[in-house]
Formats: sequence, structure tokens, C-alpha cells
Amino acid sequence: MDLEEKVKLATRNSVEVVTVSEIVEMLKKEECKGYIGVEPSGLFHVGWVIWARKMRDLINAGVRMTVLEATWHAWINDKLGGDLDVIRKCASYIEHVLKALGVDKGDVRYVKAEDLVGDPEYWRLVLAVAKDMSLARIRRAMTIMGRRESESVLDFSKLIYPCMQVADIFYLDLDLCLGGTDQRKAHMLAREVAEKKRWKKPAAIHTPLLISLKPPTHIEDADESELKMSKSRPETCIFVHDSPSEIAEKINAAYCPSRLVEMNPIIEICRHVLFAEPDFNLYINREEKHGGDLYVESFSELVQLYSRGEVHPQDLKKAVSDALSEMLEPVRKYFVDNGEARELLEVMKKATITR
Repeated sequence: MDLEEKVKLATRNSVEVVTVSEIVEMLKKEECKGYIGVEPSGLFHVGWVIWARKMRDLINAGVRMTVLEATWHAWINDKLGGDLDVIRKCASYIEHVLKALGVDKGDVRYVKAEDLVGDPEYWRLVLAVAKDMSLARIRRAMTIMGRRESESVLDFSKLIYPCMQVADIFYLDLDLCLGGTDQRKAHMLAREVAEKKRWKKPAAIHTPLLISLKPPTHIEDADESELKMSKSRPETCIFVHDSPSEIAEKINAAYCPSRLVEMNPIIEICRHVLFAEPDFNLYINREEKHGGDLYVESFSELVQLYSRGEVHPQDLKKAVSDALSEMLEPVRKYFVDNGEARELLEVMKKATITR
């Protein structure tokens, strides 16, 4: 694979690359290191498939990818009831999901937050980062935790989180940060700190967030945390091990107004999950009186058909349900066949219900 192909692979299906020229220079290196920080916070939904696939792209482009299992970060963020034992089990569960999705083929490096926090050098970096940030700047970064700025008053530990996330990047000596657009502020903070201290400045690739199946009534006034698919509202998201009937039920109840493409969660699943895969075709099964069966070969074609009213919302929902069920079949099979993964899934389901 030549450099141009590597760059194309590394940057496809992303919403922001900071910056393309830095990615080009990075991929010229004999070894380049990238990471994504994952907060073990519950069940894995299809929105996370987006960054998982991008991680696979980066590995195929020659980037050595690390998954930072941000257990302490999840603890600070009160995830899974703040139970570190359950949070650690969730981290192991996520490893299994990445294997089930075919993302981890033995070439993903996992680093636990415990490995970082046990080193005094890590805390030196946390303090060095904190010394270059004002309280106002840190509070503005609270959205990386999925929280509003005003929530920083809940407890002081919340203010440490952004400093830790930035310190993670320098401790791991990274060339590239991967994350959803909700992690942009942390990555930009890291770049600012790097410039001030003349440390290595990491490039960043940001992937889109999948919107909730049932977005807020006043979409135009909602912030990013309210719009995105969230595991805390299971009826509004699709988990990667949901059964075909569960997927169909959730999709059928989803917001999907006729002819409307923008902020339509079913269209967004097509854009970011289904048609993001090369050579994907969407099969729409329809009665002859409604135009007969239809094979849609590209997302742009789907947008044209749907916006003209040539595809009915219910027909689209059925097609998307079937396509997602087929895509996720290997994950369901993996969690049936692998005893450890199956047990961890049951722990996560119970933790999600009780917390």
C-alpha cells in the first residue's frame, strides 16, 4: 500500500482530520503510534462501531493502535455506579466486542488506566498539564465526559478528568488521537499544551456520533450529549448483541419522518454504519404495487430516493433492521460461543439494569 492509499484509508469516514498534512508526515514514519481512550461504561452500541472500524482502518494503514481502558476515568465520571470492579469487567467485555467485530485480530494493544496511575511520572504530567490550564478552560472541557460545564460543581474530581485525559496522550507518547467529535476538546487541549511546552503535538481524527433513535422533541435546541445515541437510554440505541427481533422493535419505534433526511436517525445509521462499509448495497423489499424490490447502491442514491418520497419510512426501517441484524450476526455468535464473553455480557446487562 502506497502513502496515498494509506492516507485515504486512515481518513475516510471521518468528520475532521487535524491535520491532513500531519497525518501524511506521520504515515511516512517507520513507526507511528495512535490511540483511543475508551471509558468502560456499559453495553457496546452501534455508534461505537464507527470508531472501532476507524481503528481497524488505522491499523491497516500501518498505525500501531492502543486502546486505553480508561477505568479510573469512568470511576471519576460515576459510570456503572462508580464500582471499579464492575468497570474493570466492562473493559474486558469491550475487548471481546472488538474481537467479535473483527477489529482486533491480535494487533491491538490494551493499556489499563491502572498502569498509568501507578507511575509518579504520570501524575507529574497531570500537574504539568493542569498548570497550563485555567479553571474556566477545564470547565469548558467537561463535555468530553458527556456532562455539561455546570456539572463541574458536583465534585472536585470531575475537574481532574480533562487533565488526566490530556496527560494520557503525552504519557503514551502518541502521534495520533482517535475519538468521536465529543472528544475534540480534549485533543485540542493536548495540541495547545504541546505547543506551549514544545512537546510532540498529536494529530487527531474525529469520527461522527450516531444520533439517538428517539432524539429530543426540540432537536434544534438540543446539545450534542442530548442528541447522541446513549447506552443509558437502551430503548433509543441498538446494542451490538441485540437479537434481530430487538433490533426490529427498536428501529420500528424510531423517529423517521417521511422525506426528511437531516437529523433522521435511520438515515444516519445508513450513512455512518451501513454504507460506510465498501460495496454495501441496501436491499429494500417492497410489494409490486409500491414499486417492487429495490437495491440501493450508494448513500447518495438513498438520499435522493428518500427525499423524493420514493422510499417509504416503514420500508426503509425494515431494510435497515435486516441489514443491521446481518451485520451483527458474528457478534451474537461470538458471545454465544465464548464462555468468558458470555459471562461478562451478563454482568454488564445486570449492571446496566441495577445502576
